[in-house]
Amino acid sequence: MNKNNIDFGTLAIHQKHTDGHHAHIAPIYASSTFTFDSAEQGMQRFSGEDPGYIYSRFGNPTTDATAQAIADLETWNIKNLDGTPLNATALLTSSGQSAMSTLFLSCLSAGDALLATPSLYGGTHEFIMKMLPKFGIKAYFLDMTDTDKIEELLKDKPEIKLVHFESPANPTMQCIDIERIAAVSKKYGKLVSVDNTFATPYLQQPFKYQVDFIFHSTTKFLNGHGNAIGGVLVGRDLEAMKTYVHQTHKLLGVNSNSFDAFLVLQGIKTLPLRMEQHCRNAMDVAHFLYNHPEISQVHYNGLPSHPDHAISKKQMRHAGSVMSIELKGGYQKSIDFVNKLQVCTRAVSIGTVDTLVSHPASMSHAGIPRETRLKTGITDGLIRISVGLESIDDLLADLEQALR
Repeated sequence: MNKNNIDFGTLAIHQKHTDGHHAHIAPIYASSTFTFDSAEQGMQRFSGEDPGYIYSRFGNPTTDATAQAIADLETWNIKNLDGTPLNATALLTSSGQSAMSTLFLSCLSAGDALLATPSLYGGTHEFIMKMLPKFGIKAYFLDMTDTDKIEELLKDKPEIKLVHFESPANPTMQCIDIERIAAVSKKYGKLVSVDNTFATPYLQQPFKYQVDFIFHSTTKFLNGHGNAIGGVLVGRDLEAMKTYVHQTHKLLGVNSNSFDAFLVLQGIKTLPLRMEQHCRNAMDVAHFLYNHPEISQVHYNGLPSHPDHAISKKQMRHAGSVMSIELKGGYQKSIDFVNKLQVCTRAVSIGTVDTLVSHPASMSHAGIPRETRLKTGITDGLIRISVGLESIDDLLADLEQALR
């Protein structure tokens, strides 16, 4: 079955997996190691002559099936510049954080530098600031809405090897013009990576714009049910993914496990259906909050008032289901609002079937200095909402009573 000859939703359901017993659903291979028929076969597997499995830290049928399913969705219906179908490969990791660290540590060495947008997930920002310097890797942060400044920096700083950003960004929902940033980065021979967690391949496919790497926290929308921590790193350079990226993944020991991989694989089957409902509910919630007298600002790229609304429409199928809001009355009013919620769930993370509400300044971005946080728009009273699949009437009623 050619992945480019069927609909995205069909591809999400009909995932390939290897099983000699013809299991309908991909089995969970709960085995730490794999046997050899002979000493010679073991030697051939370690040398790469035999592609069979060795040890689950190196590869496992369940985790590989899940990784390839995500790679197929990220490349669905995309062609290379020469008109041939784009293929990519992926590595499933123990978390989104480990997918990110595998990317950075496989592509960057001592003396290299990373260019990133300031608006990032708190864990990513902390890793860049606290861990990369230990490896002799420098970081530059620049607002990526100004392509001229990016080009000037890339021209002046040849040590920059990788350009990285989130779009939409967490939690301000800033959208980066992927096509423009990729084009100027490629002009100077830089690798480009995108955290596509908020959008998923259903809403946005960065590979359309010649991006080199995509990663996700599969914990979020790809899994969709909040029952498995995981990440995935997808790359279009098959040789790089097979060699130095895989080696980094293997030596860091950041592999996923087969149980969590199985849960992600099942979640992917309903991804298009869930994302459609997530987005419908989010749009209704955004309009309700935008018009509410107790709300001073709604950061949601699906609203024309959002500065990146046009970019979002250009590169996303829908605007997504995450937004952030600011209440009149500041910090204390925001905390009171969170405490009064009855239907919405007070928890960090995003992408589960229930609506999750959190306070980034004291939770997901607590490790970032306040001055830095404020520069990226994460105020003390900012509230992030990941809109779930509940009845929209129940959601709006809960928000109304909490705002009262």
